[in-house]
Amino acid sequence: MKFLSHGDIVSIFETFKAQNPNPQTELIAKNDFTLLVSVVLSAQTTDKSVNKATKALYEIADTPEKMLALGEEKLISFIKSIGLYHSKAKHVMELSRILAKKYNSQIPSTREELMTLPGVGRKTANVILNVVYHQAVMPVDTHLLRLAPRIGFSEGKTPEKVEQDLVSLIPAEYMQHAHHWLILHGRYVCTARNPKCDECLISKYCKKNNVQTTD
Repeated sequence: MKFLSHGDIVSIFETFKAQNPNPQTELIAKNDFTLLVSVVLSAQTTDKSVNKATKALYEIADTPEKMLALGEEKLISFIKSIGLYHSKAKHVMELSRILAKKYNSQIPSTREELMTLPGVGRKTANVILNVVYHQAVMPVDTHLLRLAPRIGFSEGKTPEKVEQDLVSLIPAEYMQHAHHWLILHGRYVCTARNPKCDECLISKYCKKNNVQTTD
């Protein structure tokens, strides 16, 4: 296993920053509540499929109260194209009840509170903390779990270990956008199969662990 040096890490994020100074989530949401719902719905599903399903939904249900008024069966009619839609619909309805009753329909600002909501694990909580509250946290999804060892950030096998390594290694000035840069890189360039190393802007820094390349 080859690991990145501090200088390589800085160079990688300077490269990402130059290409895309202000990366954003690809989930389309009208407000903090709909972002939370979209992140919950995105588990084991692509952002593109979530956006397609929620476009019409958020026109009529963009607050916890409106979601509760819509009801679970009607919600299912909007999201049935998404994987695990039955359980996700239950999560969305229950988290809407909790937000309306306990949090005055506001999104909690701590990881501990967020993770008490149905369907919200550590990754989802970290997404909300980062995007909504601009905290320097690292949501680790399947892309980052694959990328971190491949590039040379971590040899972790679990999201928790990869998160710990990334947070400890990435300089603070890049942390606000770091996970977006890495996710987008994994989604479009450093793909699971046939990574596009010849098109990769950070190829000269990447350690390419377990990647067969010709360079």
